[in-house]
Amino acid sequence: MTVTLLAAAAVAGNAVWNGAPYPSADPDAVAQRLKARSDEVYDGFALPEKYAADTSEFDTSGCYYRGLRGIAHIDRARSDVRSFGLDWSVPGVPEAAARDAQRRVRQQLVQKGWKLTLEGDRAGTNLRELGFRFEEPEGGDQIDVRWNDSTTTLFISVYAPCGQVPDSFVDHNWGEADWHPKRQPTGI
Repeated sequence: MTVTLLAAAAVAGNAVWNGAPYPSADPDAVAQRLKARSDEVYDGFALPEKYAADTSEFDTSGCYYRGLRGIAHIDRARSDVRSFGLDWSVPGVPEAAARDAQRRVRQQLVQKGWKLTLEGDRAGTNLRELGFRFEEPEGGDQIDVRWNDSTTTLFISVYAPCGQVPDSFVDHNWGEADWHPKRQPTGI
């Protein structure tokens, strides 16, 4: 009985110290998923051909220790855990076309069960921005869409949450690191 209690206390202490473990992430599979989501957003915009998306590259970011261990490693990212983001844009889109494009993508995301997490419309004396962020409830991927009147550019960010990557992963030498939009009918 004492051994069982000690084992249970050790497991509980480990969980408090380390926090919840990060899920495993295959960087190439994450890249393919985010590229597919980007293609779906681009197609969902249904913009005329004259509005072309700029090519983009992935960005990875470090993720931090969880649990009480994080206190001992403040501002020190783990080398084995990364988040992934793909930022791209469509320049020169007038407000009316941007509003219509955003409305179509918003409807698709809602139909697929994504949850609105941020309503980003705002206006100041020198800037008006229209935007929103949705999150997929199952995996935590996020799609952020913004437009502003000073650049008339749609800005799109597609994110994947932190995941533990293989030891062999080197983000600056990653073969899946760029994206080019495809024109094909898909669903988000």
